Order: sequence, then structure tokens, then C-alpha cells
Amino acid sequence: MEKISQKVCVINHPVIKHNLSVLRDENTDGEKFRCALKRISYAVFLEATKNLPTEKKQIQTPICPCECEVIKEDLNLIIAPILRAGVMFCEVAQEMMPQAHVHHLGMYRDERTLQPVWYYNKTSKVPKDPENTYVFVLDPMLATGNSGVDGVGNFVKKGIPQKNITFVCLLAAPCGIEKLTSTYPDINVITCSIDKELNAKGYIVPGLGDAGDRIFNT
Repeated sequence: MEKISQKVCVINHPVIKHNLSVLRDENTDGEKFRCALKRISYAVFLEATKNLPTEKKQIQTPICPCECEVIKEDLNLIIAPILRAGVMFCEVAQEMMPQAHVHHLGMYRDERTLQPVWYYNKTSKVPKDPENTYVFVLDPMLATGNSGVDGVGNFVKKGIPQKNITFVCLLAAPCGIEKLTSTYPDINVITCSIDKELNAKGYIVPGLGDAGDRIFNT
């Protein structure tokens, strides 16, 4: 793991690097793309969830009583995929945190203005205990940062502390990280690579193309 800042982490691991090269390759078909993305997702979520609060629990092993640590039962965990590509992250996130609630955030990027256009927002009302709520916003690409800012802002407006919000992505552009972290300086960002720049169409360079198109063969 490489710490770019106190709140931005790049996961630097051979398995991540190998599968990221599969994702970047234009010759990778949809099936191989999805498999590589799933393998990466497990490593990403181990990192993203490493600071969840735990509590002691007494259990009985086949041998003797044992005190263990478990994720606090009273936490409100929210998985928030930005549709449509974020859904691929969501599958692994639910496997690892089956107690979490899934809140879908539907938005697409206006290709002319590069601004997000909302079409669906399936989130709950203000949580009863915002301080005890932890949110994971999922989007494979952090490009301009516009969708990221909108997605994170959706939960900040509900009173959830920024420090309890983690933005999870495969790739990020420097300008996207700058926009997201300057708007919300206390959120956490987990990524597998910070690429060079954006092109004139707002795509990450070198990037991997349109993640949604490649996932869903569209």
C-alpha cells in the first residue's frame, strides 16, 4: 500500500498490478474483464474496511471458550455503487459485508459538459446515528471527480461524518482526486492506480476505456 496522503491510498501489490494489466488491455473480452475486476475487488475491500470499529465477543470453539473481535454489531454499514459500473464492486462488497445496506446512486456523465446527470437515487433518509454510520461509495473510475463529489455529497448532507466515508475506485486521475479531496478533505480514497491525466473527452489516460461498456459488453 502506498500512502499518497493521509486520506488517499494506492494499493501496491503484484496481484493487483497483474489484474490491472488485464483490465487495461483492449484485447480483454467481457468475461475476462469481469473476472479480473472481481479478483481486484477483494483486495480493495480488505483495505477499504480495515478501520471499521470492532468489539470483543466471547465464543465457544470446539476446544474451549475464546474471546474474539468482530465488527461492531450496532454499525450502520452502507454500500453505495454509482450505477452502472459500480455494481461490479457491489457484489464483492456484499459478500464481505452481508450486514450492509445497498443504496444505488444512478447518474451518467453528460458528454458535452462532463457533469453528472442524476436519474436514480435509492438512499434512505437521514440515519438515526450518523456518527455510527460508515459508507463505501463505489465507482471504478475517478476521472473528473464530478460524480464522486455528487455521490459523496449525497451522504455528507445526511450528517454522516466525512471520515466515515470511503470512495473506492480502480483508477483515478490527479484532477479527480484533487476535486474530491478538496471538496471533502476528510474522506478516504482507495484506488489501485493514479494515472497520468484526462484526455479531451474526460477519459483517464492511459486508463482502460469505458468500464461500464467493457463490463456489460455494450
